[in-house]
Amino acid sequence: MKLHLKRITTILNWKQYFGCALLALGAVAHASDDVNVRFSWKFKGEYAHMYLAQDMGFYKERNLNVRMGEGAGAPAALGALLQGQEDVVILPAIFAVSAIQKGMPVKIIALYHPKAPIVLISHPDKPVLVPKDLEGKTVAHSIGETGTTYLGAFCAINKIDCGLVKKIQMDSQSRIPQFIQKKVDLVSLYVNNDLPILESRVGTRFPTLDLAKYGLALPGLAAVSSNAIIARKPEVLRRYLAATNLGIEASRKDPKAATVALTKVWQGHPSTDVIDLQVRSTIDAIPVTSRPVGWIESTLISEALGILQSDESLGALKPVNTFFTNDLLPAR
Repeated sequence: MKLHLKRITTILNWKQYFGCALLALGAVAHASDDVNVRFSWKFKGEYAHMYLAQDMGFYKERNLNVRMGEGAGAPAALGALLQGQEDVVILPAIFAVSAIQKGMPVKIIALYHPKAPIVLISHPDKPVLVPKDLEGKTVAHSIGETGTTYLGAFCAINKIDCGLVKKIQMDSQSRIPQFIQKKVDLVSLYVNNDLPILESRVGTRFPTLDLAKYGLALPGLAAVSSNAIIARKPEVLRRYLAATNLGIEASRKDPKAATVALTKVWQGHPSTDVIDLQVRSTIDAIPVTSRPVGWIESTLISEALGILQSDESLGALKPVNTFFTNDLLPAR
């Protein structure tokens, strides 16, 4: 009888053990919702807030295992998204708008830069400070390069003669060297990426012409997901966006912490002063409003479609709500 009771007690203990183990495994499974994030380009300060969110445990607190990686251009990032290799891609929204209009089943789920911080820089001895100054100048241009692709629209908005502005086509790697050698008068750069690096390297502050200030409002930094993933993993995406927004808030309060977080993963990074400038410029371009961070206004998408039409044949425009959703954003 004693032996029988001992056996029963042993069985009960094992059941308790396995019960606890199964509960633990369930908790681990719940804690490991993977989110694969691909950037459209190489490391830069523009991505620092996401690494700060990771360092501060914002993703982990929301039961997310976020993996982030560099990219090789917006088309490649969007292609990986459609193939199911990624859950979210981070890229300039103007590329997503163009792709969606052409039939790609993706949506913008957060728009951090309603107006991409792009400028045309010129030489100090030949400054271009207002649109009219562009006439008679040469501009470096490469295929797919955002700042000069829509120069025709910029000229039309500002009522200047684009026939007097000469775009010189070259590969993307040659644009800045050709500008430094004064082979061209202007080159377009992102304030939160290339400009701090260039000015630090050559020790010169360049005159700038802010394209957004003069009407060329191209939607910039954005998070994009596929329609299939949005339908399958809406709660995961909500948690991801909420945690990312906390990373943005933390970066606004402490840009240097965001810089440090990025340098941990960025091998061969530029000076921390340069990254700090990139981080600050990125955060400054994210508006603070009564809406959740990343909120997308339909008028911005409509304006972007108008700009795209000036450069390419789009056919009948899709309904504006095809391009984005605000449903995944957290409440403020």
